[in-house]
Amino acid sequence: MLIDSHCHLDRLDLTPYGGDLSKALTAAEAKDVRYFLSVSVTLEDMPKLHEYSEKFSNVFISVGQHPHEATQQKPDSLSLLRYAEHPKVIALGETGLDYYRLEEENEKLQEELFRLHIAVARKTKKPLIIHSRQARLETLNILKEEKARDVGGVLHCFTEDWSMAKCALDLGFYISFSGILTFKNAEELRQVAEQVPLERILIETDAPYLAPMPMRGKPNEPLYLPYVALKLSEIKGLSYERISEQTNRNFSDCFHVELKKV
Repeated sequence: MLIDSHCHLDRLDLTPYGGDLSKALTAAEAKDVRYFLSVSVTLEDMPKLHEYSEKFSNVFISVGQHPHEATQQKPDSLSLLRYAEHPKVIALGETGLDYYRLEEENEKLQEELFRLHIAVARKTKKPLIIHSRQARLETLNILKEEKARDVGGVLHCFTEDWSMAKCALDLGFYISFSGILTFKNAEELRQVAEQVPLERILIETDAPYLAPMPMRGKPNEPLYLPYVALKLSEIKGLSYERISEQTNRNFSDCFHVELKKV
């Protein structure tokens, strides 16, 4: 059994499935991908994510607003708290900082939004899903300043260096690797994955983005998660079964959920 710890089910290309999400999930389940965490990008996503989580017992969801959406209407803490009360919401995010192609006035908005998510996570005692791109020091500083260690969480789709990974681990966070781990030009990332303790690793697709090799260039889907697990097993020199077992346990520990085989 594998768990896709970060995907966007509401953004999948369902054309091959006649627009039917259940068929896409069934295709993933046929590859032993049995649980899914569908991550919020804006609060406008929440009604549909609630619907998915209530329809499918193996779909968990998060609530949050992506840093790319920082210039949109800022959510207030009451809205985040209200959505976070839903029993299938197991995390806050994705949230964080993305300074790639950053517009100057956007930096402050991103930081305010990030701090708000951490505050709500601490109130609800739910972990954080962190997005960080070209903002290593700023991300780590805010996590420390806002006492994110109290709730922990995961740095998703990790692409940074070992120094950042080590700091995140020291703060009690998990590190999640996506299909980028399979890319030919990702040798440095594979070296980081080799150093991160398996007990602190999650795996994800980030579907519909970042399809792994040999599917690169196609819309990503949860059914491609085994390619990430296989690459990680090669890097660690461990069996696929061991990778599956431990990353499942890590998901359960990180997000405080009990899982059954489905």
